[in-house]
Amino acid sequence: MWVSIVLFLLAGLAEIGGGYLVWLWLREGKPFWLGLVGGLILILYGIIPTLQTYPAFGRIYAAYGGLFIVLALLWGWWIDHNRPDLYDWIGALFCLLGTAIILFAPRPG
Repeated sequence: MWVSIVLFLLAGLAEIGGGYLVWLWLREGKPFWLGLVGGLILILYGIIPTLQTYPAFGRIYAAYGGLFIVLALLWGWWIDHNRPDLYDWIGALFCLLGTAIILFAPRPG
């Protein structure tokens, strides 16, 4: 379980961090090399989820989505200084609950 959580966190940081660097390049006129590094990090993001032990691609990405939402809110708060409000946190809690159900619900077979 801990390995899965670490992989989800690494994937989230790679996706958000890579996307943020591309954003800085395209939207804020930062140097091209930032966009290039961001693109390479996004490739790494595509690889990280394949290291999960869960057998179903869709289930992995669905569960990851819940954690991604929380990471995106935290990134926005810490990096962009855009503090999440109560409704952001309530929504994030529902997403984490959904992630837990997807990953840990007992399934036949």
